[in-house]
Formats: sequence, C-alpha cells, structure tokens
Amino acid sequence: MVAPQVGVDFSFDTPGKARQIPTSQFMSFQDLGLSDEVVHGAQRMGYVDPSPIQLRSFPVVLAGKDLIASAQTGTGKTAAFALPILTRLKHELGYPRCLVLEPTRELAMQVETAFRDYARFMHIEITCLFGGVGYGKQREELKRGPDIICATPGRLLDFMEQGEVKLNRIEILVLDEVDRMLDMGFLPDVRRIIQQCPKERQTLLYSATVPNEIQSLANWCLRDPEKIEIGARRSPAESVKHAIYPVAADQKFDLLLALLEATHYQSVLIFTRTKEGADRITRKLKEEKHSVTTLHSNRTQQERIDALEGFKSGKYEVMVATDIAARGIDIAGVSHVINYDVPQHPEDYVHRIGRTGRAEATGDAFTIMTAEELPYVKEIERFIGQKVERTKLEGFNYIYSAVFDEARVEALLKGAKGVRTHKGMRFGVTKRRKR
Repeated sequence: MVAPQVGVDFSFDTPGKARQIPTSQFMSFQDLGLSDEVVHGAQRMGYVDPSPIQLRSFPVVLAGKDLIASAQTGTGKTAAFALPILTRLKHELGYPRCLVLEPTRELAMQVETAFRDYARFMHIEITCLFGGVGYGKQREELKRGPDIICATPGRLLDFMEQGEVKLNRIEILVLDEVDRMLDMGFLPDVRRIIQQCPKERQTLLYSATVPNEIQSLANWCLRDPEKIEIGARRSPAESVKHAIYPVAADQKFDLLLALLEATHYQSVLIFTRTKEGADRITRKLKEEKHSVTTLHSNRTQQERIDALEGFKSGKYEVMVATDIAARGIDIAGVSHVINYDVPQHPEDYVHRIGRTGRAEATGDAFTIMTAEELPYVKEIERFIGQKVERTKLEGFNYIYSAVFDEARVEALLKGAKGVRTHKGMRFGVTKRRKR
C-alpha cells in the first residue's frame, strides 16, 4: 500500500476517502499517546489524521477516566475507543479484560473486525459473541481466554449463565449505541451484565442521544465521567444533501424506479418501515433487473453477512433494509440513501441518512413522502431545526395528490378527517357508496 501523504485525511470509517486539509492542522497518531504497535496498525489500514471525536476521546480513555460521548454517525467513533483501549491492554493475559456491548450482531462483528485490524501487530486475543448461530465455535474461542470480548447482551448472558464467561476481571467496559439498546429493550440485560463487572473499572458510554433512561443508567454505572459531544445531536451530517419527493401513495414505487433511473449512483441504500415492505420492494426491483439485496432481522445470520459483504464489494448496487442497518453499520461509499417510507421517529431520519456522506464524503438522501406521512416529516424538520426542500422529478408523470398542498393537508388533519384509499389519504367531500 502506498503510504498516505501528510495533509490528506483518511477517516477511520472510510479508508481511502481522502480530503485535503491544511498541513498546519495535521496531527498524527504518534502525537496522541498511542503505542507504536497500534499506530502501525492504524497506518496499515491507511489512516493518518484523527477525527474530532478521536482527538478528544484518546486522552480520556488513555487516562482511565469514565466517558459519555455522542457524535454524529460516520465520525470514527469505533477507533476513538478501540485504539486507546488496545494501547492500555498492551498484550494478552489470557482472560477477559475489556467488554464491548453492542445492540446487534452486525455491530458486534464490525467492532470485533476493527479491533483485529488495529491490533494486527499485537499479541492479543479478541472474540465476538452473538446470537443467531450455534454456540460451538464461540465456546471454543472463549476457552482460549480472549482479552477483548465484543458481544450482544443476550448471547453473553447465555454464556454467563452456563458459567463459561467470567467478568470479574474486566478493566474496561464499553457500552456502545446505548440509545439503540434502549429502543430494543436491552437495558435490563445490560444492567445485569454490569452488575457482574468489578466496581473498580473504566466505563465508556456512547449514545447518539441521552434521554432520561440512559442518563439514569449513566448515573448508576459511571463515576464522574468526562462528557464529549461532537456536533449537534439532532443535526444530519453537513456533507449530505437531502430532499423530499411528494407523491401519491400508489405512485411510490414508480417514483422510486424513476429516481434510480435518473440518478447517477455508486450504491443506494433504501429504507422501509417493515420487513415485509423490504421483501416486496426487493422482489419488484429484481423484476426490473436491478442488482439488489435485503437486510432485516428475519434473514438468517449467513444471509445478513452475505448481504452486507455483497453490498460492500459492489456485487449489489442496491440494498433494501429496515432500521437494523441505520445504526453504526460501516458501509463505506454509499452515495445515496432513499427513505421509501418516512421514519416515524425523527432520530431514525438522522441515522438513516447518516449512512451516506460518511467521513466527510458527500452524499444524497431522498425521502419519498405521501400525504399521510406529512406529520412525520414535520416532526423531523422540528427535530433537526431546518426545512427539507420539496422537489419534483423532472419528466415523471405525477397524478394529483393532496400531498402537493401541504397547508390544506395540515388544516384538514387538524379538523376534518381524511379517508384512506389505495392512493393514500383523500380529503374533502367523499361520495357515499350505494348499497
């Protein structure tokens, strides 16, 4: 690999995606207290310039202090804790000293891979525990005495209950994507796991938002933590250009096809609200000869791995997914995100469109909106503090829908009720069917 030049930023989430920076602002990893082995591992991955969250996290983690950190997705969060943790652990000792909890198996596998990449010049054992597969291989890896365990709460508790994992010597506990764990109902399991860890430990908590439930957890398990917040919690990445495409409900798929036809893209991530919707759109896109795969929780572990790897490698140009893929999954080079369904929670909008424009690259996020989804869009705009541009696709044969008159829709939603039809919501006088 050609050594990166000084003055070029290779971000930790997207190797090879470079942006020019003034040389006077350059600070290498050698200046930040990381061990030589860790620095060499980072350099082998093609990384040179630390991101803001890394610059602020490294000294806190290296000093052994507790931490609450939030940052926009795609900012290099995994390296922000992995590199200093590896520096502190130094070498293998044959028992678990660091535990990283993740909400999904995809995230657990991704973080384990990152640790392995950064530790390639170290002698340290790393393993990953997650459900959806058999216990045999994971059990064998546990017998080798890993220094670092990346795990989902459910599978870890299974091994703990069988007496095959002891956490009594954990020195560093990482709680990653905690808001997602809250959404998935994992916080009681997380508390059970924390209770089995030594009280004298370092705890690092990463969460995009910190609602009351997470603040309560932090108050219980952290000691005098440092706080880091990179960027506004509610803001989408500045490198993403986003737009909303209003359309009648029965033209949603036609508009999706037209957008794909009219857009010059490298790869497209399409989000739907339901697993059934993802399967239906995937099937219809395949009928239109698109190279497409699907990612949602009903797929087997191997199918999910194949989907992610195929999308990353370019085998598939399009991936249709539910929100399982919106948090933290490292898919470099996604040029476009399309919300086929408007997310019902504003936070999910920020995380969805965060799949593109990662690590200072630019990207586009399109949202297809019907009349009945207008209230969700308004909530999103209030949440992010800005109005998203409405636009029409040139040359598309639109049929009339109430969605093109938002003021009327809002007034009617507050007063007279609309009627749900196969074309979406219809407002105004509706003829009674004759019996």
